[in-house]
Amino acid sequence: MDKAEFINALKQIKKEKGIDEEVIFEAIESSLVSACKKNFGTSQNIKVEIDRESGEVAVYAQKDVVEEVEDPMLQISLEDAQKIDHKYKVGDVYNEVVTPQNFGRISAQTAKQVVVQKFREAERDILYHQYITKEKEVVTAIVQRVEKKNVVVQMGKMDAYLTANEQIPGEKYAFGDRIKVYVVEVRQANKGPQIYVSRTHPELVKRLFEQEVPEVFEGVVEIKSIAREAGSRTKIAVYSKDPNVDAVGACVGPNGSRVNVLVNELNGEKIDIVSWSEDPKEFIAAALSPSKVLAVKLDEETQSARIVVPDHQLSLAIGKEGQNARLSAKLTGWRIDIKSETQAEQTGFLADDDDEGEEETTESFAQEEPVNPAQAEDLQEDPEEENLMDDEPMDEMPEENA
Repeated sequence: MDKAEFINALKQIKKEKGIDEEVIFEAIESSLVSACKKNFGTSQNIKVEIDRESGEVAVYAQKDVVEEVEDPMLQISLEDAQKIDHKYKVGDVYNEVVTPQNFGRISAQTAKQVVVQKFREAERDILYHQYITKEKEVVTAIVQRVEKKNVVVQMGKMDAYLTANEQIPGEKYAFGDRIKVYVVEVRQANKGPQIYVSRTHPELVKRLFEQEVPEVFEGVVEIKSIAREAGSRTKIAVYSKDPNVDAVGACVGPNGSRVNVLVNELNGEKIDIVSWSEDPKEFIAAALSPSKVLAVKLDEETQSARIVVPDHQLSLAIGKEGQNARLSAKLTGWRIDIKSETQAEQTGFLADDDDEGEEETTESFAQEEPVNPAQAEDLQEDPEEENLMDDEPMDEMPEENA
């Protein structure tokens, strides 16, 4: 490849791959300085310049202009410099041409190596900056293969990893399936960006609502909190800044059209949409939907709430294996104790705590240590006292939409 072809090749790389040829020129020049010192054993201050138009390579020995020369390899007298150009003054740098006769072969080999290396580095850097912008967003990915328990999906030019604990329990992935995933993290690595995605992250639901519901995307309707047990059920609390906009209705859509899109995307995962309120009593009552709540008594100090529901709706309020009450506890951030109306009357459930000797047969739901929602422990049930404890925390309240 002659010099003109080399220049044209660099310009083509810039056009097709978006890699600036100036980055490659500078890298070649730096590598040629090292090659020159290595091959010709010089101790001079070497500078290499490549003509950006012709591709010609020139090697210079840089010398400081001084009054009195102490090291002729590194210095030149002001008198000698001004013989070359009268504009030189003390402190300037004079570039003396010292291009070796056989330097063309060395420069060609070096250029080839540098171009390959820089091409790879620059392409990795471009990909990283391209994909880092997708972090914390939802994208459509195509299933490529299953490696042990992990699923590899394609995101544009890159593969991403859907690890076992980020997969929806029971969900099957086949080659070519198109799935929505939440981009958890994009890491810079030697072989290029490493991308990790999730199907279980609560933010996946939030981002899907942003895509499907214009009022959420525009910030008129805010998603205040999310509680999710991936593959089974999700509860979200929504609030409207505009009194003329029904937050729940906007998210549900006409005849459930909007929420059904999400349910289908999540393979049938149930989604409960409730109204958020500044009043904890109203919020907790709404969170326990579809059960009707007769009374709520709060204990601010312990962040707990005592709930009374109709006798025939106790199991509905608690939900299968305690799921409805458990998700309500996560959604609201309150520990929830539930009794039926009859039980509450018999035990003085809503009486002050000063009353002693009352037997507690309440269903209790709370969160303790924070854990990853995808790694939540299975609910443990005590058949005697029927106390249900949830070791998962409430998901943090998401930031308000812009």
